[in-house]
Amino acid sequence: MGLIDGSVLRARGIRYARAERFAAPVAEPESSAPIDALTPAPACVQPIDPLGILRVDGLAGLELSEDCLRVSVTAPAEAQPGDDLPVLVWIHGGAYRNGAADSPLYDPAPLVAEQRVIVVGVGYRLGALGYLPGGDRPANLGLLDQREALRWVRRNIASFGGSPDCVTVVGESAGADAAAHLMITEGVVVPGEQLLHRVILQSAPFGTTRGRDRLSSLDPLGVMLPGEGALEDLVSVDAQVLGEGRRAGIAGLMSYGVRYGQDPLPPAAEALAAWRRIAPYVDVLAGTNTREAALYQDAPPYQKLAAVPVIGPAALEAIIRSLTSLVFTGPTAAFVRRHQQAGGRGRRFLFTWGAPGNRLAACHAGELPFLFAAEPWGPSSLLDGSSVAEVDRLGRGMRAMWAGFARTGVADDTPARELLHLVA
Repeated sequence: MGLIDGSVLRARGIRYARAERFAAPVAEPESSAPIDALTPAPACVQPIDPLGILRVDGLAGLELSEDCLRVSVTAPAEAQPGDDLPVLVWIHGGAYRNGAADSPLYDPAPLVAEQRVIVVGVGYRLGALGYLPGGDRPANLGLLDQREALRWVRRNIASFGGSPDCVTVVGESAGADAAAHLMITEGVVVPGEQLLHRVILQSAPFGTTRGRDRLSSLDPLGVMLPGEGALEDLVSVDAQVLGEGRRAGIAGLMSYGVRYGQDPLPPAAEALAAWRRIAPYVDVLAGTNTREAALYQDAPPYQKLAAVPVIGPAALEAIIRSLTSLVFTGPTAAFVRRHQQAGGRGRRFLFTWGAPGNRLAACHAGELPFLFAAEPWGPSSLLDGSSVAEVDRLGRGMRAMWAGFARTGVADDTPARELLHLVA
């Protein structure tokens, strides 16, 4: 039982699985009874996100809960079973430690209404609950959650008017990293029974995978994590985990994350071969923003550099461009190139938009206000120098491009060229 909200149907907080702490998810049984789908899905328990530079609260009004394995479906209000509409499954970012599928910042109503598609937001376990193995705790629990959500989509999305054979997984930042790894997750890309058919990867931090295997040995805090109760203890170890992650070099920029060689992923030495093997079965649209690292320029070392007379601002900009290339642009280009060489359809885009004079122009997360409803992003520093109305106008082109790719697997940047462009 959902809610008609203008031109869309919202069915929120639908349970797709249950999980004991540090255990694999178990699919929610089918039910013939009506399901209450009026309440937004809770966010996974998480620390407060310190990234105040954006001036928005992504968790405004949401409950925090360990019981967060829910999906929320947004569909055209008039959609009927049999319509076979394209389905976009949204996996939020947040370094695998923050964020929520039902954040007001990720309202897909304009995308759904304008493009007549269905969007499914996925809640999954974060931080120590989802991505910190050790002792008897398995790794990759958040990834297992996401696979279970895709299974739910395949079983149920036709009831909302969606096509289980036209599913595009869309992820941003850590969500894009997750989407890429879902491509090689056991049981996801099985010809004839695929759980996903296309992926859109927005600002995947693929550069952090270098040395990620070293993170597998960083579990000095594992014995401190309780098997039950005391959720505050789970959150309190977060800062220590981030500190330990720095020992892994650039991989420590994302101290939580998927672990190769542990269920359901292949060993690291076999991952590239796995991506090549499935390439003919999955269409890829992957891209980055031209100044991703500008989001982090308020860190104390960068503030000191920017304050150096004459050369400071130019030096800071050089660092922003270099880190963007190292962590985001270069590895994404390599990912798409490998996919193409292995026989898959793949295109890469560069997001370039920024309001004149905005120091966050084309930074990490800068494209999100254009994909989703612009209004919740109104207070954000990302929009300084622009307006909600202008962002909504420009966003129509990006939403058309994303939906067109979801329908056909072919990327056409024509409607979105004020924001981004395709590259080879």
